[in-house]
Amino acid sequence: MQYMTFGRRTGLRVSEFALGTANFGHAWGGGTERSQAQAIFERFAGAGGTFIDTADCYNYTEAESMVGDFLRADRDHFVVSSKFAYGACEHPRISDTGNSRKSMVRAVEASLRRLGTDYLDLYWVHFADPLTPIDEVMASLDLLVRSGKVLYTGLSNFPAWRVSRGATLADVRGWTPLVGIQLEYSLVERTAEREALPMSEALGLGVAVWSPLGGGLLTGKYRSGTSGRLTEWKRAVQVEDTPQKTKVLDAVLSVAGQVGESPASVAMAWLRHRQAASTTSVIPIVGPRDLAQLDSYLGTLELVLDPVHLAQLDESSTPELGVPHDISAGVLGRVVGGDPGNTVFPAVPVE
Repeated sequence: MQYMTFGRRTGLRVSEFALGTANFGHAWGGGTERSQAQAIFERFAGAGGTFIDTADCYNYTEAESMVGDFLRADRDHFVVSSKFAYGACEHPRISDTGNSRKSMVRAVEASLRRLGTDYLDLYWVHFADPLTPIDEVMASLDLLVRSGKVLYTGLSNFPAWRVSRGATLADVRGWTPLVGIQLEYSLVERTAEREALPMSEALGLGVAVWSPLGGGLLTGKYRSGTSGRLTEWKRAVQVEDTPQKTKVLDAVLSVAGQVGESPASVAMAWLRHRQAASTTSVIPIVGPRDLAQLDSYLGTLELVLDPVHLAQLDESSTPELGVPHDISAGVLGRVVGGDPGNTVFPAVPVE
């Protein structure tokens, strides 16, 4: 396992994979029992993993409680992140959800108790709340950092415009800086390339990406009906419901056959190539249900695809960027004084 700083705005060092714990527990159905979860945690740590991602809502607090037990022997070695906003129980009350300061303060106190720690390395606002002003969100996160309960802060599943405004407000008002975003990203979900990923590069934000295998779709197993999120939880992050997703899955299976690796390994190798190309950091959050799945993820750390295979995967999965990106691509060269069809900035001589 290699390590990197989480974005350009912090010296926080994290492992190149984060361990996602949404499967720890049974409250959602189809999860992982405590002994298996502990074995997963210990195997991840033994491989050099230090970045742990959880949330108060994961299996309705079971995940946080398990992680707290597993951390007890060596808490400070790990970068522990948690999230709030969705509500920590199946039927939350009105005051238990959302991004308000009241909700945030109550949520972090409860998470700290369950995790058995007096601070979180990274605290995420899990989902955007359209009712709470972004300045209240950022000011409240600053309050948590100043209190010592949280070291770094990030926004998860927020639109790019809200993230950029929040980061700017924090900078101009002297609040603790925003250091990262969390979002879905994989070969079957690349729409983050429209706004969120370019924004993170421009602002120096670290990026943690969830569902790197599209909820299991990129393993190819749902074409044969193998059990997983889709069959046990009755839901998956992605399903093969568009011609492009079919094209992507066909390409992944084709490359897997050519290189003699599993489809999941190919999909993760493509994502690690994106990680290497980033000027900030792109950290896949892997969420295994058992040791075999974790070992499969860890095995991808050694796989490097050649340019031909990467190009095949890119071609099948490139998203339509839409307006204004499509227009800009056609006129960019002209605007900066080059060929109207040129989409790359031409070299401008210095006089």
